[in-house]
Amino acid sequence: MRQRTLIAMALACEPALLIADEPTTALDVTVQAQILDLLHTLREETGMALLLVTHDVGVAAESAEEVLVMRGGRAVERGAVRDVLAAPREAYTRELLGAVPRIDAPLLSPAKEAGEADVVLEAVGLRREFGRGKRAVTAVDDVSLAVRRGETLGVVGESGSGKTTLGRMLVGLLEPSAGRLLHEGAERPGGRVDPKVQMVFQDPVSSLNPRRSVGESIADPLRARGESDTFVRGRVRELLGRVGLEPAHYDRYPHEFSGGQRQRVGIARALAAEPRIIVCDEPVSALDVTTQAQVVALLAALQRELGLALVFIAHDLAVVRQVSDRVAVMRRGRLVEYGSVDEVYGSPRDPYTRQLLAAVPSLDPAVAARRRTVAGEPAAV
Repeated sequence: MRQRTLIAMALACEPALLIADEPTTALDVTVQAQILDLLHTLREETGMALLLVTHDVGVAAESAEEVLVMRGGRAVERGAVRDVLAAPREAYTRELLGAVPRIDAPLLSPAKEAGEADVVLEAVGLRREFGRGKRAVTAVDDVSLAVRRGETLGVVGESGSGKTTLGRMLVGLLEPSAGRLLHEGAERPGGRVDPKVQMVFQDPVSSLNPRRSVGESIADPLRARGESDTFVRGRVRELLGRVGLEPAHYDRYPHEFSGGQRQRVGIARALAAEPRIIVCDEPVSALDVTTQAQVVALLAALQRELGLALVFIAHDLAVVRQVSDRVAVMRRGRLVEYGSVDEVYGSPRDPYTRQLLAAVPSLDPAVAARRRTVAGEPAAV
């Protein structure tokens, strides 16, 4: 709705050219499709040209007939979308295409099978309401699921489906209105954050204090348990190295890092508490495809090394399929589908799951061309 408001503001001047700068970043696939369809419809009705700036190659494939690939401020390749995507000439374009998560790509690792004894975190009938009386809004409604040791549970759904609220309850940042949370079989006391369950937040900018060095932000869990300054600095430097940053970065501030580097800082901060489970809330939604691939690979490597369980909340179904062993699909606060990644993606039972999967952008030139024919094409990208 906010993006539609901004589009209306831009149209007020009756422009000959509309520049849409990442208009669908951080939107779920169905809302993304609606915004793109709206832009194409407006272009056809008004006759304006559309310049679409995006790091989502799938969006470019389905929304443009011409594409310009940029790197380091320079144009490295330009041509018809079908030519550039099918037979890229430049190595950088091939690198970009290789980093794009595809819904039909091989899994990063074989899906794990685990018994009930391996459950490390269990939610039973979780419910969360905001407000009171007639104005109360139910964000999560009777959700039950389990997280098993060493696995990745993907949680998908549209914006407003309750994914983030569920994640915050799993960590302990929000208290359930009803239901129970059990950590390794024991019920978690109300009003307490479990240090063994940590969170990596969606926005690495707002989740880091700009007035504190990244080293001090990572050090918080260590200082909270009374570790010495010498131990803290050594441990934080070790964590910085583990997530692919330099130990010397301890005294730098968040604004001195790129988006991908700030997300690595967020991962290091989560690791400082030595958790068993990490809840990742849209950890790659604001990153370009190459940085996104690097962060996903880092999380997978840390999971293997440390035996972590991950709850991976995302609206990008291709990324979720790559990293997950099991998938939970949420809609309007409720769990509508829950099963192994092969079951949910290969034979979805719920119409809503099929709708989400159908909205995933395709890099296949033939599929993209058919969708452009339906939606209408912008002049260039």
